[in-house]
Amino acid sequence: MLTITQEKFKELTPSSRLILITLRSIKIADVKTLMKETGLSKRTLMGSLKHLKEESLINVKTCLTDTRRRFYCYEKGLEND
Repeated sequence: MLTITQEKFKELTPSSRLILITLRSIKIADVKTLMKETGLSKRTLMGSLKHLKEESLINVKTCLTDTRRRFYCYEKGLEND
C-alpha cells in the first residue's frame, strides 16, 4: 500500500489514516472537500492534517488567488505501485 512501514501506518490515528487514504485517491483537496469526503469534523480534520504534515506525509499548498485558502496534497513517492 504505502512505502511507509505498516507499523508507522498503524501508529497513525484512524482519522489520519482516513485522510491519507482519501488524499491518495483524490490527490489534492481543500478542507471543505476533505470534510465532505471523510465525514470528519473540522477540528478533527485540522488536527490530523497538522500531524500528517509534521510527518511529511502530505504537502500543503497556498492558493495564489486567496492566501487564506490551503490545499492538501498527497505526497508523491509514498506509493509502492
